[in-house]
Amino acid sequence: MLEWLVGKRRENASPKVPTTIDPEEVKELLDKGEKIVVLDVRQQHEYRSGHIKGAQHIPLMELNKRVHELRKDNTIITVCHSGRRSAQAARLLRAEGFTVRNMAGGMMRWRGRIVR
Repeated sequence: MLEWLVGKRRENASPKVPTTIDPEEVKELLDKGEKIVVLDVRQQHEYRSGHIKGAQHIPLMELNKRVHELRKDNTIITVCHSGRRSAQAARLLRAEGFTVRNMAGGMMRWRGRIVR
């Protein structure tokens, strides 16, 4: 798993899909009802303190074991507090063949509604 976290497995990365997405664009996609999966990779206590409505929760350190819970037919938007852990998650998922974008700035930049 560590090789994914440090980004050594990039052979499946698609140069056509941007690697990041702004929180405003994520909110627009959700408001339009686009088929995206918001994947929150923060720890349980962070997720409980407030998350994007409908977000799927898999902490980063469990992602390698739980990747089978995700489907490859929708774009996945990874989210954490600041964008660093979710960038690691995005690299891991991209290496597994998922279409994934990391939300820049994480929840610190999210201005949409959160649920607890």
